[in-house]
Amino acid sequence: MSRPTVIVPGREAPRRWLVTGAAGMLGTDLTALLRADPAVEVTALTRADLDVTDAGAVAAAVAGHDVVVNTAAWTDVDGAETHEAEATAVNGGGVTAMASACAANGARLIQLSTDYVFDGKGAEPYAEHAATDPINAYGRSKLVGEQAVLAVLPHTGYVVRTAWLYGATGRNFVRTMLRLAAERETVEVVDDQIGQPTWTGALATQLIALGRTPEAPPGVYHGTAAGQTSWYGLARAVFEQAGLDPERVRPTTSDKFARPAERPKYSVLGHERWAEAGIAEQPDWRETLAASGVAVPSAVGG
Repeated sequence: MSRPTVIVPGREAPRRWLVTGAAGMLGTDLTALLRADPAVEVTALTRADLDVTDAGAVAAAVAGHDVVVNTAAWTDVDGAETHEAEATAVNGGGVTAMASACAANGARLIQLSTDYVFDGKGAEPYAEHAATDPINAYGRSKLVGEQAVLAVLPHTGYVVRTAWLYGATGRNFVRTMLRLAAERETVEVVDDQIGQPTWTGALATQLIALGRTPEAPPGVYHGTAAGQTSWYGLARAVFEQAGLDPERVRPTTSDKFARPAERPKYSVLGHERWAEAGIAEQPDWRETLAASGVAVPSAVGG
């Protein structure tokens, strides 16, 4: 499988990396790519290994590392509606502890965030500097984490917002569509939410490039694929790449699938800041979907 080309300035790369949330989709790909480099030492910690709400444990984990990539998070969007304090303890308080530990140890922090910090009422891609206005508890909890990174690490903190992630492991939309294709003749998918399907492999490559570029300006970056589509459009593309009839996918609207947490209708993010860092943007979502190898029937095996 091919990976997107990334431009990295020619200088010595940081050697000691810490990846938290290492058992997740993104953490798995990130850890695998880092471990493929013999010059890199990787500490990969799962949720079972590290409770990010334990400031002492976080400080001990961060010590001795050059770059920390925090992919650990409360990710139950609907559950956050009734457990906002718990979600904020992880996505806000945990990130504050991580940022403080990085500040104390001289480590750079790359914090993963989300399109859900926006209200989704826009009509053109949200720039990295656009005003935030989350419409659900999960988005509010992630925004607390963003603000902590920017306040505690104004020179060495990076917030990378992403959206619509899929990968070869874990539960995600692409794998769900393949499973449903094997179970049903037709599937209904919403066509009134617009975003950027993003492969974890492409995002992981981009995050590593950012970590290896100390002169990259700190602050917010948007780590999503280029282009845009609806969930319906993505489902049709998945069927096509799997050699299935895309006409089996039928459009519907979000009100047919009521959920506790409101979802943004428009989640398209702009990518202007990557050029400032000398790092390539991710390719178009169709290109990365094909490169990922996820949209094949065997991808849901096991």
